[in-house]
Amino acid sequence: MSRIGRKPITIPAGVEVKVDGSTVTVKGPKGELTNTFNSAMSIAVEGTEVVVTRPSDNKEHRSLHGLTRTLIANMVQGVTEGFKKELQVNGVGYRVQKQGTNLVMNLGYSHQVIMAEIPGITIEVPGPNSIIISGPDKQKVGQFAAEVREKRPPEPYKGKGIKYIDEHIRRKEGKAAKGSKK
Repeated sequence: MSRIGRKPITIPAGVEVKVDGSTVTVKGPKGELTNTFNSAMSIAVEGTEVVVTRPSDNKEHRSLHGLTRTLIANMVQGVTEGFKKELQVNGVGYRVQKQGTNLVMNLGYSHQVIMAEIPGITIEVPGPNSIIISGPDKQKVGQFAAEVREKRPPEPYKGKGIKYIDEHIRRKEGKAAKGSKK
């Protein structure tokens, strides 16, 4: 049995889970999420817990078991606490600001990079060099954060660019000074 798939998911107070065949809907204080899973997995709400079981021990069912349980757990966590990614902008003249629902970034290009806020996530800009992306859907938050980071990934020589707050950039040494060869 999958160690992760075997664990039941506890439903916190104020969260409602509905299972309709292979479609699961989770409602909570931060919003509502719906996802359709593989029909082979059986998902059931038993009291204040969600239990995922698999029909057999073949490889496909074993791999789907843990995945399905984790995705449902992420949905429950998303509607109660939410998910957030923090990004940091490093570089001379690099800064970000929010104009309406758009994220406007000056990243050393000849033009400003503008990204519109997508439904289901919120963008906060607490300072000129930091971005906080949050929302109930873990996949949307992570994907949007990756797209923002992609606009100017950090470079290894000076560390300029957009990086996650907990990301460590491996720095490289620049060229050696002239005349150091003997």
